[in-house]
Amino acid sequence: MTRKISRTLVATVAACLLAFSSLGHARAVDESPSALAMTADAVLLRPALLATTIIGSAVYLVSLPFSALGGNAGEAGEVLVVGPAKATFVRCLGCTRTGRKSETVEQSDN
Repeated sequence: MTRKISRTLVATVAACLLAFSSLGHARAVDESPSALAMTADAVLLRPALLATTIIGSAVYLVSLPFSALGGNAGEAGEVLVVGPAKATFVRCLGCTRTGRKSETVEQSDN
């Protein structure tokens, strides 16, 4: 029984990771975080946000029949899965807002 649940959970997480991989091209962020902010984000916050995404996915799956009957399955998925996944995988290291950091391109005079 435990093996079946763990396989289902792994398959769900893998499907979520594949589904949210396209979110990496969201919007540009103009921030310049410090080294301390980047370190704290990498060591403390990202693992906690990953755990939140996994737990939120499990809670969403359990509550899906009830939220579908209530008509808010999309909203529940946005709050429980998509929001934490964006904060985990799309936010630049040390930034406070979700989104990709824009790359600066300089023009050269010919």
